Amino acid sequence: MGLFTSIDIAASGLTAERLRSDVIADNIANASTTRTPEGGPFQRSRVILRPMNAQPYFRLPFQPESLDNGAGLGVRVASIEKDASPPRLVYDPTHPDAIKTGPKAGYVEMPNVNIVTEMVDLIAASRAYEANSTMADGSKAMFMKALEIGR
Repeated sequence: MGLFTSIDIAASGLTAERLRSDVIADNIANASTTRTPEGGPFQRSRVILRPMNAQPYFRLPFQPESLDNGAGLGVRVASIEKDASPPRLVYDPTHPDAIKTGPKAGYVEMPNVNIVTEMVDLIAASRAYEANSTMADGSKAMFMKALEIGR
């Protein structure tokens, strides 16, 4: 494990959480978009994160292998997926995108974005970003103290 591994791990978390915040902001901005180039209302996006793992890694010598999950190397964005939940139906026959005929006549298909859920996710992403930033600052402070001891 290298000297800057802890900063690399924090940097991967910072990058992932920034992208997650950007996707959440896009969802909030399009919470009332009823018409997209693909057709239909906007669909909520979600960021899927996966751990980075590569071999070899340092393993504690006294820890049983059954309890060892491997050393953490950070996180990566696996994909950005669309939420497949159905759109909300809002009755507004004067809306230009209202359904004209059939049993849903007068209803508008609204995006499947819930502002409360998005704000909770944004707060969680913000806290995770803050935690990774604090970890990077703590690692930097430890490195500086180690350099001072070496003098």
